[in-house]
Amino acid sequence: MSPIHKLNYKGFEFFVKRDDLLGEINGNKARKLSYFLKNDYPKNQCFISYGSHQSNALAALSIFAKKKSYKLIFVCKKISKFLKQNPCGNYALAIKNGVSIIENLGLKSLREVALGLCKKGDIFIDEGIANLKAEKGYKELAEEIHFQAKQSDLEFDVFLPSGTGVSAAFLAKHLNFRVFTCACVADENYLKKQILSLIPDYDFSNLYILQNDKKYHFAKPYLEFITLFNDIKQECNIEFDLLYDMLGLKLALNRKWDRNLLYIHQGGILGNETMLTRYKFKQML
Repeated sequence: MSPIHKLNYKGFEFFVKRDDLLGEINGNKARKLSYFLKNDYPKNQCFISYGSHQSNALAALSIFAKKKSYKLIFVCKKISKFLKQNPCGNYALAIKNGVSIIENLGLKSLREVALGLCKKGDIFIDEGIANLKAEKGYKELAEEIHFQAKQSDLEFDVFLPSGTGVSAAFLAKHLNFRVFTCACVADENYLKKQILSLIPDYDFSNLYILQNDKKYHFAKPYLEFITLFNDIKQECNIEFDLLYDMLGLKLALNRKWDRNLLYIHQGGILGNETMLTRYKFKQML
């Protein structure tokens, strides 16, 4: 069970569910992999997935596969010659952990290529570890939050930023408190489409998607993001993820909440190495 810490940032008090402290596999990836971590598969069981070569999902899957002596095949876009010669971040970890990385150099989608590699007995996992079995981990997270809230005699409004929306959707399904999220990769329509593609009958009755007044391009460096990142790290002694948390925190910290805000820290700190390099290149550090 991850702890809940109380923070004060520039006079704004809120709580953080420290899923980043769950262990080597942490954050939302630990929750999404909970089902697989608690099941024993034959040695050398093959898992196949796809996505960005710097994704947190790749890092988590590589740790999972190495720990369990499984095989992981991961399909991604073409990797630059420079990165191959100078591995860093999640890509470097995946290489170290023995992942078979397949570059997609054709016209098919990453998902098509990954599915085409599947043989009988292989286990296919969608990008971002978005799968129905992830529900188990979020039911466990909801139970933890209910238990900790009762212990502290508190009620929460819960917030977590979204990529595919799977984490927020399953948490909202099992939590008695309201769950809020925001779309970090595209817009609200994209987020709803992603959720419904995995859970066709999802009713969104307890999931509230916050709108942002400014459009941000995913993974692009923004001065306001790196400023918030540095400020909250210095003032609260906590490091958040640059890709998702900065947009999430920007919205969360500028909203008036009816109850105590509980922000879910979803890990992903290793990926900051790559993003900080981009900020340095843009001379924002």
